[in-house]
Amino acid sequence: MKKRILTLIVAITTIFSAQAQLFPSFDLGLKAGMNFSSLRSGGNYFDSSTRAGFLAGAWGRIGVLGLHLQPEVYYSMKNTTLTSEEGQSQELRFSTIDVPVLLGTKIGLGPVGARIQAGPIFSFIFDKDNFNRPNASQTTNFRDNFAAIAFGAGVDISKLSLDLRYEHGLGDLNRGAGDRQRLNLWTLALGFNFL
Repeated sequence: MKKRILTLIVAITTIFSAQAQLFPSFDLGLKAGMNFSSLRSGGNYFDSSTRAGFLAGAWGRIGVLGLHLQPEVYYSMKNTTLTSEEGQSQELRFSTIDVPVLLGTKIGLGPVGARIQAGPIFSFIFDKDNFNRPNASQTTNFRDNFAAIAFGAGVDISKLSLDLRYEHGLGDLNRGAGDRQRLNLWTLALGFNFL
């Protein structure tokens, strides 16, 4: 008898959890975290070490039928190092406004769930002065904006969320480079859902 009651409770909890993911939902929150950037050119890294930066902004999540769309907007400081063929290095630091539009799904029961997400990220550079320093070892002519594709996973525990993502740069970041230069980075961010 106890086994039947326990089985019934688990079945009801699972059904309600599944239905909650099928009905429309809306979440809104803030996030902050770190990113770890590296710049690639022609398949080779300019510098073998990654550099840390940070991000802070807001996110929203609209869910229905087990899927969700998660648009975000955040300020991001990105750091990397350019190293010339002569061995001279130049620290490259710039700020962007990033706008990811991610599609994903969530698996879990009650206030605890795991997410997987993927989608494009559009980045808009607004402090290009940091690119062209007087002692620069290389000529840089970076675009005003660039795009990336992101893949990641996250965990939601009640109002808190933790996200780990990889962003793979698309297209050429530097207009003047002979090789294609792409900015790739990992991000780790903590979020708080206030709706």
